[in-house]
Amino acid sequence: MAVSFDEVEVGTELPAQSFPVSRATLVRYAGASLDFNPIHWNERFAREVGLPDVIAHGMFTMAEAVRVVTDWTGDPASLVEYGVRFTRPVVVPDDENGAVIEVTAKVAQLLEDRRVRVDLLVTSVGQKVLGMSRAVVQLS
Repeated sequence: MAVSFDEVEVGTELPAQSFPVSRATLVRYAGASLDFNPIHWNERFAREVGLPDVIAHGMFTMAEAVRVVTDWTGDPASLVEYGVRFTRPVVVPDDENGAVIEVTAKVAQLLEDRRVRVDLLVTSVGQKVLGMSRAVVQLS
């Protein structure tokens, strides 16, 4: 069901979501994106370059986060702008739990032409992993 511009106001909260991330998820994403950087699958290499463990791809983290917005609008094509700053990596341990990306979002601004800006808070293990995460969507 599509969200109507007339139904939202500044402060409208989108349904929060959690996205589990496993090492297997990272391997599948590497194959799809052709990003085979060993920091995303090789624990020894990741530690040698100063990381605490294997980390999720930044673009993967970004894509998972914006799903909160596109799920809310009901239409991935409604997304007209999206940007973030990478503030901290999502560390993915090699265990049955992996990592979890937690996302909350709310309408921050009503724009012209029935567009709204949505600000997202994206965390993992209680720490912000994306900064200035903002999306603009076209609503009906």
